[in-house]
Amino acid sequence: MSDQTEEKKVNEVTLPKEKAEELIRKHTYGAMALGLVPVPFVDFVGVAAIQLNMVRKIAKTYEIPFSQEAFKNTVGALIGGAIPGLAGMPISSLMKTIPIVGQGLGALSMPVVAGASTYAIGKVFYRHFASGGSFLTFDVDKARDYYQEQFKKGETIVSEMIKKDKGDEAGTG
Repeated sequence: MSDQTEEKKVNEVTLPKEKAEELIRKHTYGAMALGLVPVPFVDFVGVAAIQLNMVRKIAKTYEIPFSQEAFKNTVGALIGGAIPGLAGMPISSLMKTIPIVGQGLGALSMPVVAGASTYAIGKVFYRHFASGGSFLTFDVDKARDYYQEQFKKGETIVSEMIKKDKGDEAGTG
């Protein structure tokens, strides 16, 4: 009996982790795709909505009550001190207003910045909720360094995702 109980505990612990990781991956892809939208600021607003939806679903996975206001305030404070997350998306989005060259640069940079930011936000909230935290116990100062670390990691992961997708397209075309 104790083996079954132990196995059940392990499954209960790993299931939310696997679900959270899957949510982060799917929403990162969604943010990257939205980053390709050629209309400035539509992409930026859309990515914010994707991130909100991702954190809402991660919170639900850990049975944490979700508050849209708390999320907005927390994320605003979290990325407020992180230049890549704060400035990267609006700048990449704004570049799309510059004819020809800017549109190309915006189309190249926005998917990476949007994906990396989404990945980092997902990782920050996943770690916080998995450790028993809630929006009420979220410490922005403690999370900011982890966000920046995960943003950098996210840039690498997103770049690899793009290369993999291009490789898959080349292999099928």
